[in-house]
Amino acid sequence: MLAILLLLLFPLAFIPIIFVFIWIRNTEKYNRESWLSIIFTFLWGAAIATSASFLLETVVSDHITSLLILSVVIAPIVEEISKPLALRFVKKEINEIEDGLIYGAVIGLGFAATENLIYGVRFWDQGLIVLFSLFYLRTVGSSLLHASATALTGYGYSSKLIHKRSFLSILPFFLLAVVVHGLFNLFAFSAQTLNQIFGVVVAVLFAITLMTWIRKKIMFLDKKSIAIEVR
Repeated sequence: MLAILLLLLFPLAFIPIIFVFIWIRNTEKYNRESWLSIIFTFLWGAAIATSASFLLETVVSDHITSLLILSVVIAPIVEEISKPLALRFVKKEINEIEDGLIYGAVIGLGFAATENLIYGVRFWDQGLIVLFSLFYLRTVGSSLLHASATALTGYGYSSKLIHKRSFLSILPFFLLAVVVHGLFNLFAFSAQTLNQIFGVVVAVLFAITLMTWIRKKIMFLDKKSIAIEVR
């Protein structure tokens, strides 16, 4: 039964996200990243990062019972550690600062796709309207949030590589990723606990704003790198 359910829900969870990750990858007009490395990072987010995060969050939840702390503090820290670890495996492909933003975003989208699938399994018996609404809101909200947050760490990582900085130079970007992830979860948590739509609206707008900034940053850096090459 579970296998059939996963098979049916898989397209709803993954296909919209795949279109988003193609959109993010193609934001860069010059020296685009190879499909092989892009797909690898997506799969890392979808499989390795989600599995590692689930195990770690399960262990921590045995000691911390507060749902607010687990959602707003623990989950963002654990997930924003496990997701960008994939960057080390594609560091030879990172030769421009915007590359870190792209790879980070794609990792986050892979993570979000699997997370969407898990939520779909949880709520499949609530009816088609609830199911489609869930996938739509998570594709627009949570998926863009995961992409944006990990893109921030990716930006720090690519800056470290390009400018030959110390590993500690990534820390401010990682902390920023944790903070924005925690804020999004706080908005979503408030909507769930207070049974109102305002928190969801704020969370989704927050995620859209972040992703808009990430894409503008990619386009700016992309044009800047080409201008430097032309000189």
